Amino acid sequence: MQAKKRYLLVLLSCAFLAYCYFGGYRLKSGASRPPPPLLPATASWWPLGLPTSPCGGRRARACRMETCFDFSRCSGEDFKVYVYPPDEAPSATYRKILDSIVESRYFTADPSKACLFVLALDTLDRDALSPDFARDVPGRLARLPLWNNGRNHLVFNLYSGTWPHYAEPSEGPGGGGLGFDPGEAILARASASMGSLRPGFDVSLPLFHRSHPWRGGDSPGQALSPLFPVSKKFLLAFKGKRYVHGIGSDARNALHHLHNGRDVVLVTTCRHGKSWREMKDERCDEDNAEYDRWDYEALLQNSTFCLVPRGRRLGSFRFLESLRAGCIPVLLANAWALPFASVIEWRSAAVWADERLLLQVPEMVRSIPPSKVFAMRQQTQLLWDRYFSSVEKIVFTTLEIIRERIPSQPSRDGLVWNSSPGALLALPQFSDTWRHYPFSLGVGYPTGFPGMEATVSEDGQQGERFTAVVYTQQAALLAPPSSPTAQPLHRLLRNVARSNFVARIVVICSGEKCGGRFPVRWPQLPSSVPINVLQAEGGGAGGGISRRFRPHALIQTSAILSLDEDCLLTTDEVDFAFSVWRAFPERIVGYPARSHFWDDAKGSWGYTSKWTNEYSIVLTGAAFYHRYYNFLYTRWLSPLLLKTVEQSHNCEDILMNFLVAHVTRRPPIKVTQRKQYKEQPPGGARSPWNDPDHFVQRQTCLNTFAAVFGYMPLLRSSMRLDPVLFKDPVSNLRKKYRQIELVGS
Repeated sequence: MQAKKRYLLVLLSCAFLAYCYFGGYRLKSGASRPPPPLLPATASWWPLGLPTSPCGGRRARACRMETCFDFSRCSGEDFKVYVYPPDEAPSATYRKILDSIVESRYFTADPSKACLFVLALDTLDRDALSPDFARDVPGRLARLPLWNNGRNHLVFNLYSGTWPHYAEPSEGPGGGGLGFDPGEAILARASASMGSLRPGFDVSLPLFHRSHPWRGGDSPGQALSPLFPVSKKFLLAFKGKRYVHGIGSDARNALHHLHNGRDVVLVTTCRHGKSWREMKDERCDEDNAEYDRWDYEALLQNSTFCLVPRGRRLGSFRFLESLRAGCIPVLLANAWALPFASVIEWRSAAVWADERLLLQVPEMVRSIPPSKVFAMRQQTQLLWDRYFSSVEKIVFTTLEIIRERIPSQPSRDGLVWNSSPGALLALPQFSDTWRHYPFSLGVGYPTGFPGMEATVSEDGQQGERFTAVVYTQQAALLAPPSSPTAQPLHRLLRNVARSNFVARIVVICSGEKCGGRFPVRWPQLPSSVPINVLQAEGGGAGGGISRRFRPHALIQTSAILSLDEDCLLTTDEVDFAFSVWRAFPERIVGYPARSHFWDDAKGSWGYTSKWTNEYSIVLTGAAFYHRYYNFLYTRWLSPLLLKTVEQSHNCEDILMNFLVAHVTRRPPIKVTQRKQYKEQPPGGARSPWNDPDHFVQRQTCLNTFAAVFGYMPLLRSSMRLDPVLFKDPVSNLRKKYRQIELVGS
């Protein structure tokens, strides 16, 4: 009998252990499975429910966009963000975040129109020992009428947890390292581990300094163009703190084994914290002396790879510092969820190393071929410039990632996110086809848009047509065709209409009487060239002087020829400029050139029209550009910039040059050497282009635009493109553009 009991007890014990083993394995595998790279906008690998087991506790429910986000608030075309009014002054860093949103196209002051809500309560630093630590957060959240357990809310956090454990935020009550329960709010935080980050819901941020630029940032970073030589003086470098004990100490304490002082420079110091002398070990004095021999910035600039070991938390300031310097980051932080990893392909810009295999790191980076090293260094500059060089870009990238997770919003694929000019400047609302954007066309002719008519040029090559947009005052339209007021406009329309590539002429009239039918008689134009008149009234992005850059439905070609009514261009000049634009569709190509300069005496930017060998602006009074820039001008630019243009009724051409230079990081292109491109006023009247007040106003605009952009995007160029055989001593019959050299220079 006793034997039967023993056998039964053994059998039950084996069954119980088997149940615990297999049930626990399924639970563990379901909770720790890493997310696949580049998840779709609404996809998530996180399970809806997790099994329970007598051998372990039940894990808290994980949020997904489908379960913790109200999509019905985001049904409109625009993605709007509401920022709560602050009840106390936030930290300087959080003020940059809030101001970036409030002054952007995302912001709405009406909470009923908002898809996303951002707290004015500063939650960036949740280290209880920090002076920026906000207290009584749970009580203050409970008093928010729109909190709703955090649903549709975004919470920013850079530092979670405190000494000595530095706990990460958890999903359960209390929020772990946050010190409060975020509920169903989306967490955008730095130093997140892959196990704590809710894939497809939370956003991993980079850790950045308090002095990180608010806007603009360096362009394109600190790396010397064109990133040569491929291999720098040092193969691998690091200079930073060494933690004698506690979290993050293992890897940093072992770096001295790899340091050789020749091509591998890995130096650390114990001199940090108030009690470092009491805590130092036998190596501290030697490490401190070696540490003082090396300059940190010099190491960044002269190293091919930069080691990025974890600190007390997984993230490190070294990550962004390495990107900025064009030094390939070598990540030594197991399970760290890299910043914006759901959309950025980090394998093309960073190297992973296992903290447990530290001694293999030098040989691992030596094995990377030079061609791969060069490509990775280039990618570090692109990612730094487009997503990380300013607080504003970090915030906008976060918002765009969240926006793309909403089913009703258009999204972009990994190609757009990881190539120039980046997702922040390739708005998916413009088109769902990448080839419709100017910077994707590459070599060859643009393909244009559906329904766009193509044409065959004289040399048998097929390319698209252009739409001429002529900005004019009402007097030129209302005057009789034979009057001196109307003659410049009519002559310009005839010259443009004779082009082999024009598809349509759109006349934008500025004035109160532009709504009627006029003129009584247009100049004689080819029947194949339709002409339309639009009215430019009111202010804002869709009216006033900015209406010439509005994305009108009548414009169905990629190319736009922007003209002023008194422009003097001939048909040959139009055709030649269009042929140049087809080779450079991402840039402004035109005739009138201007330049900016730095005035040391005034400490500001200056504007000049003097004829020199360099220029940085091509005025849109006679220039080609891609229609996508009309969309960006209207939908992307800061409202403050558009307001400046409308109040001054000037500078819209300078603003367009700022925009294109910011997108492309390239200067415009001037064609031929025409100096005068406008009709002189009749009767010797004074032209606004010769008015000193006009230039003062444009200088004011120049400085305002630079302040809002956060830097000066305009670039100087000394290149001018002329037709083949231009002014050569050969027969005029051999020249394709025979009239260009005959016009006044």
